Amino acid sequence: MDGRIMNDGYVGFSIIYDHATSSNQILWLFSVFGGIIMCKIAYELTGIISPLVYKGFIKLENKQKLEWKNRGFSTFHALFAAIGSMYFLVFSDLFDEHTKEELLVNRSSVSSDALLGMSIGYFFSDLAMIIWTYPTLGGLEYLLHHGLSLFAIVQSLLSGQVQFYILIVLFTEITTPFVNLRWYLDVAGKKNSTLYLLNGVAMFVGWLVARVILFVFFFYHIYTHFDQVKLVYYPMGYYTLLTIPPMLAVMNLFWFWKIAKGMMKTLTKLRKSS
Repeated sequence: MDGRIMNDGYVGFSIIYDHATSSNQILWLFSVFGGIIMCKIAYELTGIISPLVYKGFIKLENKQKLEWKNRGFSTFHALFAAIGSMYFLVFSDLFDEHTKEELLVNRSSVSSDALLGMSIGYFFSDLAMIIWTYPTLGGLEYLLHHGLSLFAIVQSLLSGQVQFYILIVLFTEITTPFVNLRWYLDVAGKKNSTLYLLNGVAMFVGWLVARVILFVFFFYHIYTHFDQVKLVYYPMGYYTLLTIPPMLAVMNLFWFWKIAKGMMKTLTKLRKSS
């Protein structure tokens, strides 16, 4: 048994070694730093544009200004990652099972590597800010979410495997702009506005589709393609695929319960006032 584990480990590291060509290493390095720079630019632009859009930004406390700008680059990455993931999953033929003989779990491309690398840059930047300002930008649940996401994406990038599943999870970031807008409206004192209500409904529907129903498809796809999943020769990557998504799914269900509870509370107040 020990010999088999050692052999699987050797094959796994061999796959990473073969995938990590000099050109790929340069691409990964530039994409990760590109993601960090993207976050920095979006952070600074948010600080410049926000006073022009919301006059009360100047009067906010320093902690609120920090989180306001942090959510600015969070929103930018969410849109970037969701659009990029949708392209590879829906419009590109990279993961089309009818066009290629290569196993789905082994497919990757230069552009998909670049997307994962930039997302690593984002998660690294955001995680660093969360730790540096803890607990201003989030508690342990954010550290856990970002840590698990970063761990899984790095493995997928280095091995070139299971990118199909990583991109599905990355697409769930599409809900982040709604979450951030809710926070912006709350801080701006717009909790009673129509926009706040509509955004709450959109956040509920988006979370249900992208972080609940999509995860059901995620696990169903793994089940129906488990013959390929078993061929993920990088042991840590294989076990990561079987453990981290369920943990993220549980977190998503917990947050969905809180979102649903908050929306019902808002709708109840609206019904009573009318």
